[in-house]
Amino acid sequence: MRVLNGMGVLLLLGGAFTVGVWRGWLPLPDAWNPWAPLDVRASPNLLTRYKLGRLQDDPALCDQVLKTSGLRVSHQADTPADAVCPLRNTLRVQGADVALSSSFLASCPLAVAFALFERHSLQPAAQAVFGQAVTRVDHLGSFACRNMYSRAEGRLSQHASANALDIAGFRLADGRSISVLKDWSGEGDSARFLRQVRDGACDDFNVVLSPDYNAAHRNHFHLDMGRWWVCR
Repeated sequence: MRVLNGMGVLLLLGGAFTVGVWRGWLPLPDAWNPWAPLDVRASPNLLTRYKLGRLQDDPALCDQVLKTSGLRVSHQADTPADAVCPLRNTLRVQGADVALSSSFLASCPLAVAFALFERHSLQPAAQAVFGQAVTRVDHLGSFACRNMYSRAEGRLSQHASANALDIAGFRLADGRSISVLKDWSGEGDSARFLRQVRDGACDDFNVVLSPDYNAAHRNHFHLDMGRWWVCR
């Protein structure tokens, strides 16, 4: 009879636990169940990134999660697979409780990450610093069929798959405008707010690039759902 060592016992128990959760024999709160759909209204946790990643190739799951997001979206037709920058499972985000300077195209993970950002990072930062809500997000666009930094050669940008959004500023309920270009380098409330927003966005997006990263980002926050994790 084979005797399991300590590692073998742990693996066996871990496998049994995983199967039990998957089968529903060991109920977990949805927030901590890897197979439960993401609820945008719930506070993000260690499983949020994993659940966001599941949305790219599962339109039905995407639709289920969007019901908790508060976003107004419309589905876009997939482009031909041989297009230079093919798009699939893409949405046009038209707004939510917060208005947008214009609608933008987004992959499902990007759209849901934006909803998480607006609810759990952006609005709390505005309340903490200004005691009021953000009513509009000003952006520079999402989809652009180009290489990184618009170089003639190299890797396609995350913008080429509508998987990135560039945010330039915000408007508050009292009409005040906050600009990344004008206010990032200051020392007052606007600069403090922008830094809180940047830091909060790092919990919602995989890549967040601010003016601290390089001069190319002096006027916006680049937010994307690519494979790398960067917060600068």
